[in-house]
Amino acid sequence: MKLTPVRRALVSVSDKTGVVPFAQKLAALGAQIVSTGGTAKALADAGVAVVGISDLTGFPEMLEGRVKTLHPNVHGGILADRDKPEHLQTIAAHNIEPIDLVCVNLYPFAATIAEPDVTLEDAIENIDIGGPAMVRSSAKNHNGVAIVTDPADYDVVLSEIETQGGITLATRQRLAAKAFAHTAAYDSMIADYLEKVYSSDSAGSPPTPNSGGAGGETGAGDST
Repeated sequence: MKLTPVRRALVSVSDKTGVVPFAQKLAALGAQIVSTGGTAKALADAGVAVVGISDLTGFPEMLEGRVKTLHPNVHGGILADRDKPEHLQTIAAHNIEPIDLVCVNLYPFAATIAEPDVTLEDAIENIDIGGPAMVRSSAKNHNGVAIVTDPADYDVVLSEIETQGGITLATRQRLAAKAFAHTAAYDSMIADYLEKVYSSDSAGSPPTPNSGGAGGETGAGDST
């Protein structure tokens, strides 16, 4: 049974349900916590030692939060295959440290477009870019990385780390499948929304960003 010990975790969530005790326990079990935006603030306010994403990347969060985690120091640490010495040599040469667990959930697009006065601009700003990228990177590399997209899985993950010293392959496989289902549903919802908005425009051209009616990365934009 191949275990993934969790030495470094990246935590960046829009739905912060249970994230503080989850991160507190991860830290107590020896994990370094890397985080972004509102998640980092919530964790720091609760006394969790946090490495800010800008300290990891060497770049500030920019473009009103649209770019936070789209960086080789993040994705190299997630995607490096732990079973390939050349991958480990490459990230070491660039001072990139592996990331063993990624805890990400996405901008609340469904809640945003359900608002009666939502504008197209509001909807577009709630299309998460960095979050899905991290989710997919982690899920792709689940042979060595755990991806957690659902607070309901926090306890299982913590229990395995505490009792077995790491996250089991079976759990990582289950979480990866769940993560791909999560991003697929998210993208489908965005596609359906934009198709309805643009096809409903009587003039045949896209509505302006500030038009009312049905119309980054993440945090309420945390995962970018």
